[in-house]
Amino acid sequence: MLKIKGRTTSSNVMKVLWMLDEIGLAYEREDIGGPFGRNKDPEYLALNPNGLIPTAVDGDLVLWESNTILRWLGAVHSAGTLWPTDPVARARGEMWMDWQLTVLNGLMVNVFHPLVRLAEADRDPAAVAAAVKKWGEAWAILDDHLSRNDFVGGATFTVADIPIGPLAYRWYELPIERPALKNLQRWYDAMRARPAFARHVMTGLN
Repeated sequence: MLKIKGRTTSSNVMKVLWMLDEIGLAYEREDIGGPFGRNKDPEYLALNPNGLIPTAVDGDLVLWESNTILRWLGAVHSAGTLWPTDPVARARGEMWMDWQLTVLNGLMVNVFHPLVRLAEADRDPAAVAAAVKKWGEAWAILDDHLSRNDFVGGATFTVADIPIGPLAYRWYELPIERPALKNLQRWYDAMRARPAFARHVMTGLN
């Protein structure tokens, strides 16, 4: 059986679990990382030399990097539905998946970490405000895209929506001032209506 190694409070683990539920694929999960530790143990590093989460193990196949895991799950278990078979449609969706990693994720960390992981006395309010502004500018890029598309990948829900969902949850749940992005809000409301999203992503800020 497929095994997922990683704590459920990680946004990178959330998106893999969300994808698995959308597919309806059985798996076993093991708590690794954060308060559970063990991600620097030799046994884990032999699977994932970065010591990060998640790691997926399926027989002899070992995969790390959460978006790569999503791509593999889609290609093997959801081709033609969550994973577009048309190369152009797939490339457009994967472009946004990469954008999530290279742009959106780092901006999220600069807001989430001080507001959730640090005591209030240890925060730099000016730095947080600047980080929120930059994060909002990135969300505005997606908002513009969603003014012409129902979903991130186009007309239907696909794997392209999944990496962005956990970060959107944090954007809307953190105690920050947000610009009015009506297209992003409409898309986010559609994500919240999906049972697998509610189950694996809407679990609080921790």
